[in-house]
Formats: sequence, structure tokens, C-alpha cells
Amino acid sequence: MGKLLYLLTAGLGGLAVVASAPARAEVTARTDTGFVIRVTGEVASSPAEAWKAFTTPSLWWNPQHTFSGEAANLSMDASANGCFCEKLPVPKGAPATQKPGSVMHMRVVYAEPYRALRLVGGLGPLQSEAVNGTMTVTFKAVEGSGGKSTRILWEYVVGGFMRYKTETISAAVDKVLGEQISGLTKLIGPASPVEAKLLPTEPVIPEASSAGSSPDANDGSSASEMDQSPEGEGPSYTPDPTKDDAAAGESVKSALDQLFKKKDDKLPAGR
Repeated sequence: MGKLLYLLTAGLGGLAVVASAPARAEVTARTDTGFVIRVTGEVASSPAEAWKAFTTPSLWWNPQHTFSGEAANLSMDASANGCFCEKLPVPKGAPATQKPGSVMHMRVVYAEPYRALRLVGGLGPLQSEAVNGTMTVTFKAVEGSGGKSTRILWEYVVGGFMRYKTETISAAVDKVLGEQISGLTKLIGPASPVEAKLLPTEPVIPEASSAGSSPDANDGSSASEMDQSPEGEGPSYTPDPTKDDAAAGESVKSALDQLFKKKDDKLPAGR
């Protein structure tokens, strides 16, 4: 589909189109043992601002989907091994020394500020089941917005043994995550339609680096390697319009591939 769109628009270079995408959630895959939910939304802020809002769930998470009934009890430490947690109030009549309870909804396993965040854990009723849940969230500046609008994409992949029918539980989780992206979009504000420039008639082929790295290597560059935006706004980056949005989640994989490069060392004789 991406190639077809490119062919249709290649001859129209220099023109502009109005582009926008509403917030939505959908089940993109489902089997007897798992499912995948994809959530997308475009908000009126830079990737840095969108990151800060997303990592403050107390401001946008629907309180109906908390254990305490109050979104204000939610917090997120957006760093490796950080916790997306909820504080449970001390029960009435409890001793003065009683500490508040707590819930770990998810644990952060990858955090690249303003670009990608990955958490693991079973949300809601999935916490009581023997399943693995992995949520990958990416933040990408909307093409043509001048960095003032951001497309947030997150995928929640769940698999394992559960006492629910996947058809039923996936629909329920889809509905809940749809409410969350709506809450986040309402907090920040939906992105306005922008005049996005179409791709040029001739595709731009990046020059290979002296180290022989692939053109896609930049997808996994760390925050410290990205261009710095004006003071106070955090790092920024230039999105690659030649990539289909469905591949946005590959940013994390590319980064990990760069960190853990395969070695070509041969094993000693006899091993």
C-alpha cells in the first residue's frame, strides 16, 4: 500500500495535501492464546511535550480503570526498570502506622526520551493471568507540522495462558486503551490538519557512512546523538517520510540492534 501511495503521489511533487488522523484503537491480530492492539493519535505538541504528558498518567488516565478509583494515584518513572504504579489509600480505621498499598501496572524496560518507551505487564484483569504483555510507544513529529504536532503510536502485544476467551478480552482491552488515547489527546489537544508536502518525484537515497552502516541506522540513534532543540524543549529529530507509519515501532528494535551488534568471531577449533 505504501509503494502504491508513493507511485500515485510521485508525479505531484511540490503540491500539498491536508493530512490528519483521529485517535483510535483497534485489534490488529488475535489467536487462541493472544492478541495485538494498536493505538494511534495525533496531538498538538512537540514529541518532547507529548512524552512528558504520556509519562504523567495521573493527568489523563481514566479513573474508572484504576484500583483506587483515582487517577491522581498513578505515577510513571520513565526509565529502565521504572514503574507505572498506583498508590492504594490506607483503609479507613487502619492503625496510624499502616502504610498505603501499591500496584505495579507495568515495568519500563526501554526508555529513549521523546522517541520511544517500552513497558511490560498485564493491564487490569490480565494481571491475574499467566500472560506476557509488552507495550511499545513511539513519538514521531507529524510531517509538515514543523515539529508542533506529534503522532503517538503504541502497540500492546499479549500472549500466554489466560482464562478468558481472547475474542472477549481483546475487545475489552481495545475499548479501554481507546479511552486512554482519547483522554491523552483531550489533555494535550488534537493536532490540527496540516499541509504536508508530498514526496519528491525522485526518491532521496542516503549516502552510506564510512563505517558501512545501513541508512536505517539512524532510526535507533540514542537521544544524546539527536540534534538538540532550543533550550528547555529537549532533543528533537527529523522523521523519515519514506517509512510507513506501521513500521514506527521498529525504532526500538533498531536501537537495540545497534547496542548489541552480532560478532563474527569464529569459535576455537574443537568447540
